[in-house]
Amino acid sequence: MTQSAAAATTPATGTVTIRLADHDFDSLATALRDAIAQLPEGILLDGRGGAPVVNDPHEILRLFGTGAGHVAARDWATRRGAVLRALETCGVPVACISSGPAFGPGWEIMLAAHARFLDGEAKSSAPRDLSLGLLPGAGAVQRLARILGVETASSLLMGKPLDGAALETAGLWTRCETGAAETAAKDWLAAAGESAQSWDARRYRIAGGTGATAPHAAKSFALPAIAARGRGHDCDPAPLATLRALYEGSQLPMDAALAREAQITAEVLTAGVATSRIRTFVVNKARAEEGAARPEAPRHEVRKLGVLGAGMMGAGIARAAAEQGIDVILLDRDRDSAERGRSGVAKALEKAVAKGRETDENANATLSRIHPTADQSDLAGAELVIEAVFEQTDLKREVTQSVLPHLAEDAIVASNTSTISIDTLAGVLPDPARFIGLHFFSPVDRMPLVEIIKGRDTSDETLAAALDFTMQLGKTPIVVNTSPGFFTSRIFCTYIDEAMAMLAEGVAPALIENAARMIGAPVGPLAVTDEVSLDLQKKVIDQAEADVLDARFLRAHAKPVVERMVALGRLGRKSGGGFHDFPEDGPKRLWPGLAEEFPSAATQPDVEEVKARLLTIQALESARCVEEGVVERPADADLGSVLGVGFPPWTGGVLSHIDTVGATVFVAACDALADTHGDRFRPSAWLRNRAATGARFHEGETP
Repeated sequence: MTQSAAAATTPATGTVTIRLADHDFDSLATALRDAIAQLPEGILLDGRGGAPVVNDPHEILRLFGTGAGHVAARDWATRRGAVLRALETCGVPVACISSGPAFGPGWEIMLAAHARFLDGEAKSSAPRDLSLGLLPGAGAVQRLARILGVETASSLLMGKPLDGAALETAGLWTRCETGAAETAAKDWLAAAGESAQSWDARRYRIAGGTGATAPHAAKSFALPAIAARGRGHDCDPAPLATLRALYEGSQLPMDAALAREAQITAEVLTAGVATSRIRTFVVNKARAEEGAARPEAPRHEVRKLGVLGAGMMGAGIARAAAEQGIDVILLDRDRDSAERGRSGVAKALEKAVAKGRETDENANATLSRIHPTADQSDLAGAELVIEAVFEQTDLKREVTQSVLPHLAEDAIVASNTSTISIDTLAGVLPDPARFIGLHFFSPVDRMPLVEIIKGRDTSDETLAAALDFTMQLGKTPIVVNTSPGFFTSRIFCTYIDEAMAMLAEGVAPALIENAARMIGAPVGPLAVTDEVSLDLQKKVIDQAEADVLDARFLRAHAKPVVERMVALGRLGRKSGGGFHDFPEDGPKRLWPGLAEEFPSAATQPDVEEVKARLLTIQALESARCVEEGVVERPADADLGSVLGVGFPPWTGGVLSHIDTVGATVFVAACDALADTHGDRFRPSAWLRNRAATGARFHEGETP
């Protein structure tokens, strides 16, 4: 960018105007130096068209994604803070114009101005840095505390939105009518506005006080810290680090506060949590949704979809497709069964309308695109047919084979199976190249992931079409190769099976569930098993035995618990009770009968051991999937684990977790668990070799 594009002098006022949208943060630093060197009468920062992202996740991942020392991270944070510190101490008044969300891109830059003007209305918002495991950058924590007061700053930093009126009252900006902010800012500059920040004055004190003796100390520091620990159990360092930066920095002069904030920022950047989350949720999720795994092939659009089976999954897939404008043939064994599936969608849409998540018009349009039927000839013209019947090999093959005469020769056929070999199911097609797995997750309307499973004969054209369809639905796809349980079901089963093994060993069920929540799992393993049902687990185990799978897929350490619960008729929520009771008048609770069926041992393990078992077994199984070629791209493993089966999001996913811990440490932890709990924890020679060579799963993947 030329200097004339970066900064233009207005002769009438001697004001230098800098359009923030024209810059990234580094070029903004250059533009600010150039502007200050001109000794202007004032500087106007125009952020109405956007602004540099101060905490650029791509830059953070590039610099720190494969590890960095504390000194390098601290120096990086210090340099960025120095840019805005130079602006606010440049000796001339600085005004900033902004529009849109209060805490949109570049909001940190706005805080360094001496006067801030909002062009039009502001949407209710709060900083989003915590969602990526970060502190707001370049001294924003310190400036927010000094502008709004510590109590309001704490609330915002912890994610509670404030509307524009409240922010104006608190002093964040002066709101102007749309189009009037520039004039107001220039008038302020022309009137020789303040050229120094209030916090740089001698004897400055933050209004409302700060530190442990402030009247709001509990509300600003203690209660948010307790809440953060309750949600994250210290797995994610960012919330407590932000509160530390606020607590410590607000009691120091500005330069010392910025230095302390840079130290704390470095601690967060080098912990690995932020970079793992950025890699998965920002970079790799976007890449997946843009078709990173898509082979070269013609684009494929589904206008008519066939769904075989109108149960919960089939109806959910039908709704997801119909919401995207696709006509859906919802086929079942009889018309009544198909109608029930459509009625289920209608009820779900009614609830969405009642809660304001959907409009009547859109709901009616969605429902009008779902056509329940028992007539297979209605499938004629469907570009894609998805089988979504019970998880039984013979049934799936029979249903798929029965509709083939009604499909075009180039129609793609898919199965929603979660465990059964794609090669086995594809065997009913004359051309198995057009068969693929499309594993949706329940509930389909809320779960963002689709696991696409390639068979031995699946063609590139079929894979490309499956990815196009998934993206047409607005879902996040991952691609894996067929194997028993594929990827997500293998990881999920290790999680629930380890819990059932512990239950059989005499580990208290409450300890198991609480330990799972302490590692950041959204649902405890016994609770989630109740949701997916124990009779389904028995069917999966029985099918694996019928298919004569390798012993490691037969889930022997969990099978006795599954069979006992099924024999008792406690199948989970759908039967009214499983590991938990589900009373109509209150929340679910652990079934007291577990104490008799699986008596707790007199000596209970330490909670850290239980946490380690639940976390490690999933990550280890993921590494095995890479070793066996089930997963070809580490990004798919991470996305599949956090979006599909609830692996703790703070980790960034199963393989990012191993990279963060370090392969050597991870292998040693596995060996220690194997010595105590069995060879299912024993690492392979392949993984040991990776540890010995220092290999990372995400080496070289940073942007």
